[in-house]
Amino acid sequence: MASCRAGSKLIVPVVLSGGTGSRLWPMSRASFPKQLWSLVSERSMLQETVLRGQSAGFAPPVIVCNEDHRFLIAEQLREVLVEDASIMLEPVGRNSAPAITAAALLVTQTHPDAVLWMMAADADIKKSEALTQAMTKAVQAAEAGRVVTFGMTPTRPETGYGYIEKGAPLPGVDGVFAIKSFREKPAQAVAEEFLKDGNYFWNSGMFVFRADVLLDEMRRYAPEVVESVTAAFEKRKTDLDFIRLDKAAFAQAPDISIDYAIAEKTQVSAVIPADLGWSDVGSWDALWDISPKTADGNVLLGDVLTEDAHGCYIRSEGPLTAVTGVDDVVVVVTADAVLVTHKDRAQDVKKLVDRLKTDGRGEASEHQKNYRPWGFYEGLIRNERFQVKRIVVNPGGKLSLQKHFHRAEHWVVVGGVALVTKGDEEILVREDESVYLPQGCVHRLENPGKIPLTLIEVQSGAYLGEDDIIRLEDSYNRN
Repeated sequence: MASCRAGSKLIVPVVLSGGTGSRLWPMSRASFPKQLWSLVSERSMLQETVLRGQSAGFAPPVIVCNEDHRFLIAEQLREVLVEDASIMLEPVGRNSAPAITAAALLVTQTHPDAVLWMMAADADIKKSEALTQAMTKAVQAAEAGRVVTFGMTPTRPETGYGYIEKGAPLPGVDGVFAIKSFREKPAQAVAEEFLKDGNYFWNSGMFVFRADVLLDEMRRYAPEVVESVTAAFEKRKTDLDFIRLDKAAFAQAPDISIDYAIAEKTQVSAVIPADLGWSDVGSWDALWDISPKTADGNVLLGDVLTEDAHGCYIRSEGPLTAVTGVDDVVVVVTADAVLVTHKDRAQDVKKLVDRLKTDGRGEASEHQKNYRPWGFYEGLIRNERFQVKRIVVNPGGKLSLQKHFHRAEHWVVVGGVALVTKGDEEILVREDESVYLPQGCVHRLENPGKIPLTLIEVQSGAYLGEDDIIRLEDSYNRN
């Protein structure tokens, strides 16, 4: 891993990108979660997060992510010229404690005393200068052996965040305090008392610590996490540009956050109160709160028309969305779903997603547009025995060599040029030309050109599920 130092200290940002952001449904879903969307700027939240470390001159980041998102994340890093990042794949989700332990094991191979800056990929920070000042204090405290977190100065009696109660000042670094207690998400009355007290701060979930200190504290308070993750790390494999942890070993790790694993138990914890303009962007009302607004207090994105509407968040990813005569509502329109809720009930969106999952609805986790390492496909029409998709293959992209037991496919090229493997043949298919692939035919699609290849695919057969793909050869090491 490449290194970069701030002063004499190696500082490695560790970005955890494993969440799905279900309260921001229907935009955020498991197939393309909120950290990959451009929600607060022209860049995605992941890109904004990694650029904070790069702009400070820190080491290339370690990204710990769901393996299904690996190519999306790699592409987003390339878009903002973040090079030499280490992308570590979680074979199963096990919360933040196993994830940060794996990252610490990676860093300690070359720099055991490096300072790690752990943060989620989906938070927003508006005040960069205040962050720089807080990080300076945090690194000094971490160098002295502290496990440091940031307490965000509360601006309202928020019930959606956990809180940190500040203790006595710690010697050595001004503005660093012991942690008296961690408090769970409070009821409204308790949150109001916290705000009046002035000694409670929102738990940002960001931590700063030396890698060796983190591992020592994990061995002391959560040895079962270290044991499982160490086994998974030792059996890791390099897969293209990714570090793939062993699935069987990693699955044995407890599903536990760093707060529960060590932060609430360690004797070396510390908090730095700070006003960073921070938001976890965890719900639509939180996103409304931090977004630029019209004179009517509305946040309007996409093809949106309003009349006599105030204090609303309205976003359309496709069709014209017209809203009139309502206040303080959230309206989000995607290709396959529409959400309407009052801002005060924005936290309840997760309940809707849980119901969709219970009902077996694909909209709970999948978008109509599904990204792949070679490009993407988008569902257009689906019926009982046929469906129509738009497929876009990037220049040089190549689908797996595959076959299907239950469906035939008809491809019509509408842009670019396709090189199609059909059995023992290789066929060049140009714009306005087509090719038919019967059921059971071994085939492959690739783009040999310099512009994106776009085609319309018509599938027909008794079963059209994505699991009816037998991959015989794949350039991206997918099973």
